[in-house]
Amino acid sequence: MRLVTYREGARRILGVLREDRILPVAGLSPGLPDSMEALLNGGPAAMAAVAAGLERHRGDGIALESADLAPPVPRPRKFLGIGFNYSSHVEEVRRKGIPIPDLSNQVWFNKQVSCLAGPYDPIELPASSEQLDYEAELGVVIGRRCRHVPPEQAHTVIAGYMVCNDVSVRDWQLKAPTAILGKSFDTHGPTGPWLTTADAVPDPQALSIRSWVDGELRQDGNTGELINGIAAMIAYISAVFTLEPGDILSTGSPCGVGAAFNPPRWLRAGQRVRVEIEGLGHIENRVVPEVPATRID
Repeated sequence: MRLVTYREGARRILGVLREDRILPVAGLSPGLPDSMEALLNGGPAAMAAVAAGLERHRGDGIALESADLAPPVPRPRKFLGIGFNYSSHVEEVRRKGIPIPDLSNQVWFNKQVSCLAGPYDPIELPASSEQLDYEAELGVVIGRRCRHVPPEQAHTVIAGYMVCNDVSVRDWQLKAPTAILGKSFDTHGPTGPWLTTADAVPDPQALSIRSWVDGELRQDGNTGELINGIAAMIAYISAVFTLEPGDILSTGSPCGVGAAFNPPRWLRAGQRVRVEIEGLGHIENRVVPEVPATRID
């Protein structure tokens, strides 16, 4: 299945795609969840109920092209990223003279969940930096509360996959070893366009992954390049803390990021960044200048 969250005014509605039409999940059958959060908290049984409802339902829904898509998982508890996880990216970083950490240890960082953006929402060029960069990444969404997951059982806790752009502000990223600030500016976590359920992705580590800036191909890799595979990632971090339904794991990026060019090719206002993963769709975001304004709600 392909599951979306779409906006109608202030409402966020859970839908499921049938070809190019979106069917509201709550309308498929009585008692089905009306949000992605409720669906993921319901675990495999809730997913199975949605699939059964989709099989029986004959309504038309709404056209995908007319929907205002939000992040598929609008309110994750955690949004985590791993660094140095594609061999090609490690080599381009090494050529820039940046020290490479001990890769026998996985290098994780936190993206604040407030950075989330929809698949076609704008991303902001910060007023405080010009070093805005893109990173095409495969996103893994956790579907079951879990801890100490053996690698051979990791597939049982995955709800599905989606496209991510780990937008990064490089000078802020390098201010501290945690990288959190440079990874967490508002709008710098576009995801989508939908959540493709795990059963519909036979091998998530054999997918082409590419990015373009204004139509120019910048990254052209494959998830088969992962240094730490998805099962190894889940086993590693679940040894430290509990993973919960809706948590997003962004799994690293292949070579071709803007920072690796000589001179660097930072994103500029007005440019468009497209990230596409084989079988999972694409996201595309326009860069707009941030207009700083004090906001106290």
